[in-house]
Amino acid sequence: MATRSNLYKREPAARLSVRPLPTTMERSSLDPQSSAEWDEFRAQAHLMLDDMLQYTQELRQRPVWQPIPDSLRQQFREPLPHHAADLAGLHETFMQSILPYAAGNAHPGFMGWVHGGGTPVGMLAEMLAAGLNANLGGRDQVPIEVEKQVLQWVAEIFGFPQSASGIFVSGTSMANFIGVLVARTKTLGPVVRQQGLEGKSLVAYTSAAAHGSVVQAMELSGMGADALRRIPVNSEFQIDLAALERAIEQDVNKGLSPFLIIASAGTVDTGSIDDLDRLADIAARHKLWLHIDGAFGALAMLNPQLAPLLNGIQRADSIAFDFHKWGQVPYAAGFILVRDAQAHLDTFASTATYLRREAKGMSAGSPWPCDFGPELSRGFMALKTWFTLKTYGVDKIGDMIGKTCQLAQYLRQRIDAAPELELLAPVALNIVCFRYRCSYDNSLADRVNMQIVTGLHESGVAAPSSTTIHGKFAIRAAIVNHRTERQDIDALVDRVIALGKSTINTVQSRGAKI
Repeated sequence: MATRSNLYKREPAARLSVRPLPTTMERSSLDPQSSAEWDEFRAQAHLMLDDMLQYTQELRQRPVWQPIPDSLRQQFREPLPHHAADLAGLHETFMQSILPYAAGNAHPGFMGWVHGGGTPVGMLAEMLAAGLNANLGGRDQVPIEVEKQVLQWVAEIFGFPQSASGIFVSGTSMANFIGVLVARTKTLGPVVRQQGLEGKSLVAYTSAAAHGSVVQAMELSGMGADALRRIPVNSEFQIDLAALERAIEQDVNKGLSPFLIIASAGTVDTGSIDDLDRLADIAARHKLWLHIDGAFGALAMLNPQLAPLLNGIQRADSIAFDFHKWGQVPYAAGFILVRDAQAHLDTFASTATYLRREAKGMSAGSPWPCDFGPELSRGFMALKTWFTLKTYGVDKIGDMIGKTCQLAQYLRQRIDAAPELELLAPVALNIVCFRYRCSYDNSLADRVNMQIVTGLHESGVAAPSSTTIHGKFAIRAAIVNHRTERQDIDALVDRVIALGKSTINTVQSRGAKI
């Protein structure tokens, strides 16, 4: 049975010396005030926790997603509240009006986009972090030591030196942005922070299959989207290495300054992994920074059978990835890892007087996490990640990652065996792109498959997303959730076929119009 820590035993009453509040001063604390109020609050808190644990335990019995009634939307259009509301009543509103209408990515039938499912352990760790309410921008505190511990583990996972730097961020979009900025600083020197590009024509390279956050990072960095070369992909949806080499040579001949290659370890559409080792060779030959967008795919390093697909990742200059995807840590928990800690520090370190560092006291511990990123206010994202890695161990997480890829192959087999379905792209990891076969022209066939995706969502059985592959609308199943099993794959396939048949019948009855 769990027991409370002896660290928090009360001192004997005789030794306490508490000055009473002035009787004329109204108490302004937002905490419960009396012992009775604390007892009431504690009971309500336990009820709220129990409800969330029950919700997690019974997820499979719920729909993945359901449409939001218009009347319910109106509940969240009320004026600014000026007076207190009952916590129990707000909890009931959450249970009835918020919880049932979320995106549903914790559900085993959720296969849309690339969202992790979270765990009960992560939920509890998030509660502890919220109670501590630590700001990890800086100062000498053990929560920062926890983040440094995770950094050490991350460096070990990816074969980086222990001198590497890294921090938690909201997600890979922010991590990619940081990677671009560090590469820019390494190329132009710290003076770029004061002087800007000053006419320097920097150019970067990525594949046509790269995530949109890569383009956005170039936009936000001030270099602009036109400075990013989108290189075509090969038949495996990997960046075409010969085309990349030609693009670099052409830019050099134009007097431009290539400085960065952004590789993909798990593309957003198909889950393909670029040839990282050969990209590292190209980057070394041309003296370019190699950044890897490994939003979900980088954590395949935790599975011994999948890790060889990422050969070369240990040669990168920086890696961006998310613990909240394949790592199953609750949102948000992105990470940026940088080999050259000095270049990382040069990109963000501040000399502001209000951030003055001391050798001792709370202001010690320099450099602070805020010296490695744009955020001064930072939550304790490391705690839920630390709890997850410690509770389950990376071997078990790696096994889970392998299982999701096995399920993707099982889905591929189901598609191959069903004459009604067709596979649209190779299954590299855990993403499967397919569609319902139609004898109509491509435009009408696209609309049929769009209807199927909508029908899947509204059924509550499964929730894939969609994309376009070779000009065809594709049903895209991303199997990320550790709760997903074969029965969920079977339910998806069976419902796609049933919806496809009913949609075709509707098309035929309406004269090929939907």
